[in-house]
Amino acid sequence: MSDKAQEAADSAEKAMGDEARLEELVETLAGGSRRARQNAATALAIIAKVAPEKLVEKGNAFVDALNRPEAQTRWECLDVLTMLVDYDSRMCDKAIPGAEAALFDEESGLVRLAAMRFLCKLGGTTENRSERVWSLIDEGIQCWHGDMEFQDMLIGVVDFSAGKLSPRVKEELAARMAFDASNGRGALKRRAQQILDNLNA
Repeated sequence: MSDKAQEAADSAEKAMGDEARLEELVETLAGGSRRARQNAATALAIIAKVAPEKLVEKGNAFVDALNRPEAQTRWECLDVLTMLVDYDSRMCDKAIPGAEAALFDEESGLVRLAAMRFLCKLGGTTENRSERVWSLIDEGIQCWHGDMEFQDMLIGVVDFSAGKLSPRVKEELAARMAFDASNGRGALKRRAQQILDNLNA
C-alpha cells in the first residue's frame, strides 16, 4: 500500500469512530486545497464501502463535490453516491446532472466509469428513474464502446438490466446490445448476452 493510500485508510478509520473528524472530512470536500479535497474524498470512499450509513445524512456534500475540477474527487464522490443509492435514492437524484457531465468527461476514464456505475445503480431502482437516465446510459454505451473502461462499464449495465426498468427501456436496451451479443467476442459477447438474458427473465 502506498503512503497516500495508507494515509487515506488511517484517516477513514479515525473518522468512523469520531463524528467530528467525519464532519471535518466532509467539509474538506468544499475546501480550497485540491490535494486536501482528493485525500478527503478517498477516505470517504473507503468509509462508504464499509459503513455507508454513516454518510447518508451528508449526501448533499457529495453531490456538490461533483463540481470540483479534479477528476479524483469526482470519481471518489460518485463511488460514494453509488453506495448511497440503497439508503437515499431521492437525494441521489440530485447528482444526475453532475453524473451526466462526468460521463462525458474526455479527460478521465475513471470519472466516466464511476458515472456509468452510478447512473446504472440509480436507474435500476424504479421504472421512472430508468426512463430518466436511460438516454445517458445509451449515449455512454455508444460513446465509449471499445474504450479501455468499457468492459467495466458493461458490468454496471448488467446490473441495470436486472433492475426495475420500464418496458420501453428494456426494449431499447435489448436492441442496443443485440449486435454485441451476436457478433462480439469474449467478455463483450458474454456480458451483452447476460444483459439480454436479464431483460428476458
